[in-house]
Amino acid sequence: MTAPQSHTAAATPAAALAHLDARAEDLIARTERWSAINSGSREPAGLRRMADVLEPALAALPGALSREPLAPTPVVRADGTVATTEHGDALRLRVRPSAPIQIALTGHYDTVFPASSPFQTPVRGDDGILRGPGVADMKGGISVMLAALEAFETTPEAAAVGYEVLLSPDEEIGSPASAALLAELGARAHVGMTYEPALADGAIVGARKGSGNFSLVLEGRAAHVGRAFEDGRSAIAAAADAVLRLEALNGQRDGVTVNCGAIDGGAPVNMVPAGAVVRFNVRAPDDASRDWILAGVRAVVAAIAARPGITATLHGGITRPPKPLTPTQERVIGFVRAAGADLGLDLPVRPSGGVCEGNNLAAAGCPNVDTLGPCGGGLHSPEEFAVMSTFAERAKLSLLVLHGIATGRFDVRGLRDGSRNHG
Repeated sequence: MTAPQSHTAAATPAAALAHLDARAEDLIARTERWSAINSGSREPAGLRRMADVLEPALAALPGALSREPLAPTPVVRADGTVATTEHGDALRLRVRPSAPIQIALTGHYDTVFPASSPFQTPVRGDDGILRGPGVADMKGGISVMLAALEAFETTPEAAAVGYEVLLSPDEEIGSPASAALLAELGARAHVGMTYEPALADGAIVGARKGSGNFSLVLEGRAAHVGRAFEDGRSAIAAAADAVLRLEALNGQRDGVTVNCGAIDGGAPVNMVPAGAVVRFNVRAPDDASRDWILAGVRAVVAAIAARPGITATLHGGITRPPKPLTPTQERVIGFVRAAGADLGLDLPVRPSGGVCEGNNLAAAGCPNVDTLGPCGGGLHSPEEFAVMSTFAERAKLSLLVLHGIATGRFDVRGLRDGSRNHG
């Protein structure tokens, strides 16, 4: 990675930067208010409430704001049947869509915490840490994004750039309903900016693995274990066999993982169980590894289906393609690091096994940086936190990236020629 080069303060929008410094407390307080609204991915009432709050925040920016219902998506129930699940609305803001440079800015307002979770209330610590659901992932990121855009709009250079903000309600469950919107947006934009949290030490993420969630539905034959045990075909035994075979794929290829997270099903102990569902996740660092693990999964399914009296049906797939650190991605990260240098920040870059909407944008040919939110950690746990001093800092970082794109300091118009990672 090339070291970032600093530029003089005269090249930066000083008044807008000062405005963001003055708004530091506002950004934190707004995140606290949003964190107190439960918006778990499967909580329709909470998602509606959160969208209602976000709409006026987006409306403070110029452009056309729309609230778009998302289509229901399939879900495999515990009994192996397939149903549909509803989702919240996507929020889209289009600003200057005819401008010669177009930027995609994405975020999500769902969290992993259901309404039944005890982790519901944000708390400020004397250590400068804000703890609470979504304070980092990623209501804090949305607060940073909107503040940066508001400051950018005060600069005359903003007129040269168009952008679209997409806030989705289903990122934490793999973006099943918003994936099409992400693909459409990624296909049109020159560059993407996504507001997952930066790492706790300030680092931004470079490469990301791809990820897919699967449900393997197994059907056997019920029987009385005393009178007709031999007539039964145990779906639980088949599930156990499948788990062992799937787990055995670990360690065979560098960076590829398979995690079997749950088995649904079973029956009373005096009955041969006829149904089971194995839930598992796969991750792979690149397209070749993705193809390898998909072939391995198919081989496991075929082996289980070959057990006498067992039917095996696989649902799911790779919903987040791998996002390798290509030369084009390195160039975009270099823009962000150069903007960081103007603020006195030396931004390390590290890979992550985690996935996000940045994977989807990259798959659509849109190079992007996807950790532009405040620094934080403890994600997907009751220990989630965000570093309060980094809210204004990361808003200023985004402002300088946007300003650099608008002034031509960061030339994004030629990026897409070499940015496609997939297909």
